[in-house]
Amino acid sequence: MDMISVVIPARDAEAYLREAIDSVLGQNYPAMEVLVVNNDSRDRTVAIANAFGEPVVCLHSAARGHAPTLNHGIRHAKGNWLAFIDADDVWVPHKLSRQMQALHDAPELDAVFGHALNFSGPVPHGGDGQPAEVPGTMLIRRDAFHRVGHFDETFALGSIIDWYLRAQEAGLRMRTLPETLLYRRIHGANISLRLKDEYRRDYARILKASLDRRRKRTP
Repeated sequence: MDMISVVIPARDAEAYLREAIDSVLGQNYPAMEVLVVNNDSRDRTVAIANAFGEPVVCLHSAARGHAPTLNHGIRHAKGNWLAFIDADDVWVPHKLSRQMQALHDAPELDAVFGHALNFSGPVPHGGDGQPAEVPGTMLIRRDAFHRVGHFDETFALGSIIDWYLRAQEAGLRMRTLPETLLYRRIHGANISLRLKDEYRRDYARILKASLDRRRKRTP
């Protein structure tokens, strides 16, 4: 069975981390390693991660930010597939098996995404989400990820959009399944809510960089 490496970036995540890890370990496609990447947490994040034991491993990243934390986990991953989940989110139980089946049915694919359903309060059980080409819904071949390259650490929030645009430009064959695979928690500490201005600045830079790359390739 193929090994899936799951990277979980975590900073001061004690309130939600256990639910995120449980949703990964509860998958009905269990061949994986789970890498919790602690980013200078000041709460019980490390203790919670370490309490699980194998296959959960807690790594430590000194670099601040979402992209550097993801990249640190990727550098330590041993699997030939990569998956990601934020420490405050939850996977549906069949996420990995559904995606592996899709990749088996269409072996030409490099990556599979799905829908995400936003929630606050108790974790939902079902519901219709929206298409979400984000790391939390992605399962990707390791070699395909490296053809695109790591997440750009110069962006405060836009590294995900930047990576997806680069993946399209690199010709990765990607599909978004028409079903909810991720429950995305909305709360007061969400980075995307706290850093709206940085996101807008990143977005303008990302679009310009993508246009510049496309122009260079146009004869």
